[in-house]
Amino acid sequence: MIAFNVSSYNPGPFVLVGIPGMEQFHVWIGIPFCVIYIVAVMGNCVLLYLITVERSLHEPMFFFLSMLAMTDLILSTAGVPKTLSIFWMGAREITFPGCLTQMFFLHYSFVLDSAILMAMAFDRYVAICSPLRYATILTPKIIIKIVVGISFRSFCIILPVVFLLTRLPFCRTRIIPHTYCEHIGVARLACADISINIWYGFCVPIMTVISDVVLIAISYTLILCAVFRLPSRDARQKALGTCGSHVCVILMFYTPAFFSILAHRFGHNVSLTFHIMFANLYIVIPPAMNPIVYGVKTKHIRDKVILLFSVKSTER
Repeated sequence: MIAFNVSSYNPGPFVLVGIPGMEQFHVWIGIPFCVIYIVAVMGNCVLLYLITVERSLHEPMFFFLSMLAMTDLILSTAGVPKTLSIFWMGAREITFPGCLTQMFFLHYSFVLDSAILMAMAFDRYVAICSPLRYATILTPKIIIKIVVGISFRSFCIILPVVFLLTRLPFCRTRIIPHTYCEHIGVARLACADISINIWYGFCVPIMTVISDVVLIAISYTLILCAVFRLPSRDARQKALGTCGSHVCVILMFYTPAFFSILAHRFGHNVSLTFHIMFANLYIVIPPAMNPIVYGVKTKHIRDKVILLFSVKSTER
């Protein structure tokens, strides 16, 4: 048995392969990734700008939406620039601290995204089921408590993952068959028992996300019950319309997320190339689509976007 002084062990750089089996197409694959990433950055920045400058959008729903936009920017920026550097410049090496930093922000933004969607579901529940008490329930003080609470919860869930990796010795290959660092992928390179990493990395974040999904489902069940009790058809359509964009974003976030997680854990028949490609699309497509969905389906934002660009075109 080889003894390792873990406290003083400092592994060298890791090598990110990219998308295994698709190395000859990396340059071309990088083009749509870059375009989608630019759309994500521009869309979320426009959303943040509108919510900041327009007083009519200073409501709890849009405050949570601005937080979702910032988290989406973190999620995509933590992974895509490094992916493009691998695809276009062959910069495959990443230091161990850099790998841990990237992994932390990717996992943290994922768990935080889930918590924000749960908070937004609660906001819609209060708005539809208790409209007269909406302003008294979701006060600025309560919103700040919710934001601090979900941010701190996400931080406390993901931070132990970093320490679980720093305790491991890496004495074999440091080649990661991926475009970015993720917890279990890095842990599997260690020459030590990673049972704790596997159980913590799979159970704790997943159970947290599943609890968010359950609370979202309960919220929307109560919302639907309240909506179908409304007397007029127009009132029902208006109430459902206010939730439409949020439901679309929920489906775009959770459907590919659970597929990727379950495929990574149990999908032994899923090809590695497909899994890595799907994992990369996941960190860039939802951040790009979220502002588009809210811009199309939310009248307040749609009107402000049209006004913003029409003013700029007239100024020219």
